[in-house]
Amino acid sequence: MAWNVFKFCTGLKVIGSVMIVVVLAVVGVSYYAVIIFNYAPHLIKGGSEAAIALIVVILFHVLLLMLLWCYFTVIFTDPGGVPQSWWPSPIEDLENQTTPLASTVSPPSGLNVPMVAQGPLVRYCRKCSHFKPPRCHHCSVCKRCVLKMDHHCVWVVNCVGARNYKFFLLFLLYTFLETTLVTAALLPQFIVFLSDADVEVVHPGILATIFLAFVLNLAFALSVLGFLIMHISLVAGNTTTIEAYEKKVSARWRYDLGPKKNFEQVFGTWKLYWLLPMYAEEDLRKMTVLHGLDYPLRPELDS
Repeated sequence: MAWNVFKFCTGLKVIGSVMIVVVLAVVGVSYYAVIIFNYAPHLIKGGSEAAIALIVVILFHVLLLMLLWCYFTVIFTDPGGVPQSWWPSPIEDLENQTTPLASTVSPPSGLNVPMVAQGPLVRYCRKCSHFKPPRCHHCSVCKRCVLKMDHHCVWVVNCVGARNYKFFLLFLLYTFLETTLVTAALLPQFIVFLSDADVEVVHPGILATIFLAFVLNLAFALSVLGFLIMHISLVAGNTTTIEAYEKKVSARWRYDLGPKKNFEQVFGTWKLYWLLPMYAEEDLRKMTVLHGLDYPLRPELDS
């Protein structure tokens, strides 16, 4: 009897809840090491180091605020599910899709599928008992189909999909900036910690906190940088992580409209909102792509 490894995916929800505690714990350790122990005292004392301390304190709090705002927005934003009323559109020529992304499943007999949509490329989810819109995939953790699913992220206890992908990317960006700032701010203390230089007596617990904060933030900064670079390339090509893994051909991706339009499909057209975990009302009203059900094709395919 073959093992169904997807049964273990349910445990990822439990792990995700632990990850939230881990994130908040790292924030707490970093806050103590950078603000309470290092830079707040310099700011209170004044003198030549007060100006640098003020800059660090302001940057730390601004980036931390943006990080937490984006983080909890990703957690509490529905990535997008398939409406029960959704049906393959008769005007959507699925048979022209030359690069199917996944093994398709024929719909159950008896369903009245539009003639244009009939064929081997109509995708039907037997677990959810409904058709799959373009770029939609079933999540074994959430146990439902997610619109433009990128991946299930244990760090946010949620799927990353059409409606929260921007917030996830901003979370990565602000996490990288915050952890880089913390690493740079603690670097002098870390060098002193490793050297044999004579320093004032500091409680071992404080030294351990500084060491832990530096190592954790350095590790997060380097790992998140890798994810950022990967997702920047995905956004530039209008591709998700799942699609990048499943594509089998080297031909230009059918949803690739060029870097500018690809970027706007994720971040919107209003520059004022690009770095905020929200969209302009006008974009939400005019850009149907932000709702995850309709995606324009390249001009040569959209005919």
